[in-house]
Amino acid sequence: MWRCCCLVLVGAVLVGAQFPRECVTPEGLRTGRCCPSPPGLTDDPCGASAGRGQCVSVAADARPHGPQYPHDGRDDREQWPVRYFNRTCQCSGNFSGYNCGRCRHGWTGASCDQRVPVVRRNVMQLSADEKRAFVSALDQAKRTVHPDLVIATRRYAEIFGPDGNTVQFENVTIYNYFVWTHYFSVSKTFLGAGQASFGGVDFSHEGPGFVTWHRFHLLQLERDMQDMLQDPSFALPYWNFAIGGSTCDICTDDLMGARSSFDMNSLSSNSLFAQWRVICESVEDYDTLGTICNSTETSPIRRNPAGNVNRPMVQRLPEPQDVADCLQVNAFDTPPYYSTSSESFRNTIEGYSAPKGNYDPVVRSLHNLAHLFLNGTGGQTHLSPNDPIFVLLHTYTDAIFDEWLRRHSPDSTLYPEANAPIGHNRGYNMVPFWPPVTNAEMFVTAPENLGYTYEAEWPGQALTMTEIITLAIVAALVLVAVIFAATTCAVRARSHKMEGHQPLLGDHYQRYDDAKSQSVV
Repeated sequence: MWRCCCLVLVGAVLVGAQFPRECVTPEGLRTGRCCPSPPGLTDDPCGASAGRGQCVSVAADARPHGPQYPHDGRDDREQWPVRYFNRTCQCSGNFSGYNCGRCRHGWTGASCDQRVPVVRRNVMQLSADEKRAFVSALDQAKRTVHPDLVIATRRYAEIFGPDGNTVQFENVTIYNYFVWTHYFSVSKTFLGAGQASFGGVDFSHEGPGFVTWHRFHLLQLERDMQDMLQDPSFALPYWNFAIGGSTCDICTDDLMGARSSFDMNSLSSNSLFAQWRVICESVEDYDTLGTICNSTETSPIRRNPAGNVNRPMVQRLPEPQDVADCLQVNAFDTPPYYSTSSESFRNTIEGYSAPKGNYDPVVRSLHNLAHLFLNGTGGQTHLSPNDPIFVLLHTYTDAIFDEWLRRHSPDSTLYPEANAPIGHNRGYNMVPFWPPVTNAEMFVTAPENLGYTYEAEWPGQALTMTEIITLAIVAALVLVAVIFAATTCAVRARSHKMEGHQPLLGDHYQRYDDAKSQSVV
């Protein structure tokens, strides 16, 4: 069993967080308890009386992390989320959500006992109507206030406001919340006024949790949009970015927005996304003043696919063979479980290693290359989800991850239990998701465990060395058998030929064996 401990951190906490609206009261924050009742039930934390769940202590991973982060005790994301809350709902069966009022992904019905298909498809294979519906749904999510969650606008030390009783949280739209969580996971650790913030920390990249974190990130958006649309079968499509060349095939006005005719770095005015504005842009203020990204929208999306002439390497998309090579990398991750790992599937799909798994500090491939190819908002880590191509890019990355899991069937112990970069250990609660969810919970095949599937075609799986040796042995045995049979037939044919020259002798022995009393000539 993985060792966990329940803690409440003390001392200065220097970044904010997001939680259910009904939990962020002065009393809720001071008690550290977030166990609301589901809709329709009163004074029934987590729907315990209905068998939906129960209120439990938060388990926070306390195993050692890697050396990349040297400032233990300075960041409230450490041992997430016990600085804010130490009790949460743990849901039973197919129930889920912060109050166990939802169904697990892929289930519906009053008792969450009806299976519903959630199939993620290639966005280029959607019909015209399906493309319009998807673009419209994203735009609706950009403008719809999240019904359950709010984000902090101050550091924890200031979270209760000037009067000590006015909590500093604000509403955020569904899509901007998706952007904000990504920003929060990559933001620097504020070390105090007049000190440079520490940037060598990342709870969602450059470590084993890259694939698991982004998997849940997408699940949360997909589920929020299902609720918004009142359609439990709604599925996020994917963009197969491994097509090679320098053309962004989804950068059209019927999908993610064509290039503007007036500004090569902007989107066409015919696209809905030309009206979108980004959040979390004021990084220098956050780092020097210790402030937090809020939901304020600022500049338009910038994008210039293949336009970075200073880096020719990122002017082309990954090739189909890159995916085939990546899927053949056997180890999930290798020490130091970082962006310098070699022969690591995770580091390969993330794009810090070459497609065949060898680490090369100059190389950017697959996921990283697709981001850099976009050359704009989508190529900057803290801003990238503001460009909705991020969704399609990461669903395909997740599809590759799921295919790797299917092919290799890794045991959960192959995910590092300790010494990964902070936030990336197997039992770590991924920052800043609520209710808490560990990396281990996402290290499973999606169709059987997470309620969604991919409609995708993959390159043929290469034979392993064991399979090659086995086939060689079988082939050799078959060859020996064929030679033996051929030799036997040849001998028999020769024997019959010789018998043709001695018919009387043959007849004699044949009749003798038949015990017939015939005279011999």
